[in-house]
Amino acid sequence: MNISLPEALKAFVDEQVAGRGYGTSSEYVRELIRNDQDRQRLRGLLLDGAASPAAGPADAAFFDSLRARARTAG
Repeated sequence: MNISLPEALKAFVDEQVAGRGYGTSSEYVRELIRNDQDRQRLRGLLLDGAASPAAGPADAAFFDSLRARARTAG
C-alpha cells in the first residue's frame, strides 16, 4: 500500500518518526491504525454498555466486589 501525503503532512510524519523513536514511517502509521482500532472497539463497548439496562446501584458494595474480583483475577 502506498500513501501520498502533502509535504506538510509528510514533514509531520517524519518529525514523529524521528522524535518518538519509530524506525520507519510505516511503523508510525501502523501504530496510528492500531490506536484507531482500539478507540473504535472501546467506543463500541461504551455504546453497548450505555444501551444495556442498569444492573444495580454503583455503591460501595459494588466497588468492593469489583476490587475483590480484580484481586483474584490478577
